[in-house]
Amino acid sequence: MLLTFLGGVGLFLLGMRLMTDGLKVAAGDALREILARGTATTGRGILSGIVITAGVQSSSAVIFATIGFVNAGLLTLLQSVGVIIGSNIGTTVTSWLVALVGFNVNLPALALPAIALGVFLRITGGDSRRGSLGDALTGFGIFFLGLDVLKGTFAGIGEQVDLANYADRHLMLFVLIGIVLTVLMNSSSAALAVILTAAGSGFISLTAAAALVIGANIGTTSTAMFAMLGATASAKRTASMHVLFNVITGAVALILLPALLWLVMWIAIQLGLEATPATTLAIFHTVTKLVGAAIVWPLSPYLVRFLETRFVSGEVDEGVPRHLDRTIAGTPDLALEALNMEIRRISELARRSAFAALSAEGPPPSLSLERDRDAIQRLVIAVGEFTTRAQHGDVPQSIAGGFPVALRITQYYANIVERAEELVRSQIAMPPVKDEELASAVADYKRQAVHLLKLTDPYTEAFSATAMEEAKSVTEDSYQQLKATLLRAGVQDRIAVRQMVARLDEISAIRRILDQAFKAARYTEVLRQDLHQASPAEAADNAVEKVAEETGTPGINEGEK
Repeated sequence: MLLTFLGGVGLFLLGMRLMTDGLKVAAGDALREILARGTATTGRGILSGIVITAGVQSSSAVIFATIGFVNAGLLTLLQSVGVIIGSNIGTTVTSWLVALVGFNVNLPALALPAIALGVFLRITGGDSRRGSLGDALTGFGIFFLGLDVLKGTFAGIGEQVDLANYADRHLMLFVLIGIVLTVLMNSSSAALAVILTAAGSGFISLTAAAALVIGANIGTTSTAMFAMLGATASAKRTASMHVLFNVITGAVALILLPALLWLVMWIAIQLGLEATPATTLAIFHTVTKLVGAAIVWPLSPYLVRFLETRFVSGEVDEGVPRHLDRTIAGTPDLALEALNMEIRRISELARRSAFAALSAEGPPPSLSLERDRDAIQRLVIAVGEFTTRAQHGDVPQSIAGGFPVALRITQYYANIVERAEELVRSQIAMPPVKDEELASAVADYKRQAVHLLKLTDPYTEAFSATAMEEAKSVTEDSYQQLKATLLRAGVQDRIAVRQMVARLDEISAIRRILDQAFKAARYTEVLRQDLHQASPAEAADNAVEKVAEETGTPGINEGEK
């Protein structure tokens, strides 16, 4: 009997796995698109969470995706609250399947044709979505075969063991059993199916089953807690929100258990449903989730503020990506948005190094520039790996050109840091210019360079391509004039030849920094064209070639250094 029970549980888990994986692949990017786009308000987030969880039959999968989106910066912690609440409500669909189908239908008569059709679709569909839909149908049939096995097993055990009065004296024990059962199965849906089957077969009382349901709801947080290990602060806060929701919901449900069971009976009568144990528990499961939503939704701003003060580390490694999460790599447009956000961080690091090198206070510490260079190099590598992963599979033509552009932009910023280091090295042993006219000309050029560097930041609201180009033209004229002035001063012996060469190297390094910043800004505009205008790839290529002509660099298709 024990082996039969374990076999039934195994069929449950196998069926759930096939159903979840098959539905996720069959749905393609649609579910992730809903998750990313349908979270403008908490209410819409709840609706999105319900739809996606009901679609893939796995709240854990939705929670993992939500953690990834928050980690990537595509969702705020407050926006994720709605998805978390919705996914917890959506997971009640499994309870209703078991209650309405599992005890009112000839399960083998339903399961075996579903398995036959699913296997046929898998064989004929190959790796297409039809094949994935076949996996989902096969999983559906296997799930109900497992349910049929468990019904027979619990009916046999129920004749030998009487647990009807045990729950009233040991309620917390059943809550603990529900937690352990969910952790061991790593699926609250499978655990709930076992609980409803046990109650529907008369193996345990309604009160004991309700306590098990509460425990299963708390136990489902184990996957989120595992996701917190080694995760970023954003991921930990999102996982903690999921844990808080279920713990608060479980505590309230346990305190109000008698009242909730009475309310459930009343609802069953009002809906005209037969008050079987399985149906009653399905209603109980839904009601507890709705009660939890009614409590947590109004409290969400306060919980978010509380969590934002948690998991704050003393020192952050700037070389670790903050927006390139594996979860979103499979959705190209979201991946491109994440790349844009990570490039903004790289831009800030590069500009910090450039401003430090151009500082009028003297040469900056080389150690800080080394640290920035190391951080940017690691970020560039991470961007390359993420870009490769994001381009696997079908990438829409409207954004296909954006990924190589993103790689090019990161290389420009890496070059800025390298040029800044060159500038610092040239300044370290350089004596001050004694000639006042030359000193004033060098200082003026540096001020113009700082001004242009500010104008080349494409992530500021005041960014203007026209103003940037005008300033670049003025700065280039100043460079040529300063270069001629230095050469003339060297010939006239107003400055030592060695110092003249050093000053020429200095302003040349500044010019290269500005050139790389200008190109990065122009290509960022191309990247934004892909992000916000959804232009065809050919148009993106044409835009890149236009920038290439204006900046004097080879086109995107002519190879990268």
